[in-house]
Amino acid sequence: MPDTATGAQGQTPIAATLSLKQRLQRYLDADTITAPRQTRIIAVANQKGGVGKTTTTVNVAAALAQEGMNVVVIDADPQGNATTAMHIDHAPGTAGTYEVLISRAGIADVVQKCPSVDNLYVVPATIDLSGADIELIDVPQREFQLRRAIDKFTMTYTKVDYIFIDCPPSLGLLTLNAFIAAKEVLIPIQAEYYALEGVSMLRTTIGKITRAMNRELVILGIVLTMMDNRTNLAREVSEEVRRAFPSDAFETTIPRTVRLSEAPSYGETIMTFDPTSIGAVSYRALAHEIAHKEVTGHGA
Repeated sequence: MPDTATGAQGQTPIAATLSLKQRLQRYLDADTITAPRQTRIIAVANQKGGVGKTTTTVNVAAALAQEGMNVVVIDADPQGNATTAMHIDHAPGTAGTYEVLISRAGIADVVQKCPSVDNLYVVPATIDLSGADIELIDVPQREFQLRRAIDKFTMTYTKVDYIFIDCPPSLGLLTLNAFIAAKEVLIPIQAEYYALEGVSMLRTTIGKITRAMNRELVILGIVLTMMDNRTNLAREVSEEVRRAFPSDAFETTIPRTVRLSEAPSYGETIMTFDPTSIGAVSYRALAHEIAHKEVTGHGA
């Protein structure tokens, strides 16, 4: 497990970042991961926007793909930011998640290969998806449309190691479809005071879905994003999250960096945009933690 403790007191920010990157790199150099026994289906969710949800989805997916895993990202957010980050066209009318949910298209028929990362594939989202919540209202078993499609896909394509579902920042039918299709939920949270309140609400929602609709759903973990260890606030929130959810909080935290913010505008993940940066190394470390944490049992 990576050591992500902050640098020694008195270090400059640059020295602290370099020290952290060196520790993470030593961990990665010494660690190996293997493919899971069966396809892991992970919904990445938080009902609050701007917490690094999509950034976490695409970069963890890319990191695992670079380790030789076969990875599919399903973009279930009408904003299509995950699609953009992997340089996939998402003009209106592009076949993708909307067609899977509304027209019952097969995932294999709409999935596209990420041009910059081998073993990484994307089911794109377009603006058409923004109307899916309303269009699904009258569909029989509307909450199970994505699960049906994923079950069919994984039965046919047995070599898929990970499926990540990037959820919209809300708890509507799109997110509900993701929770019923998934086996695990990864929760990114920003290091701010309202973070714990949001996580508690989300855990309650996941617990209700587990009891009523998907007995297999569990919380994979909580990852702190946009961390700035120079501030007391970030350190206090990190400590409080670990006290409140000791078994759920990942050791790896994701720093706030300009390079992570820049990468999507070039149609790239940080893994290809700046692979030696602290952001890339941190997401690789998180991907390793996720690979080692296969959660079993029933949910929250």
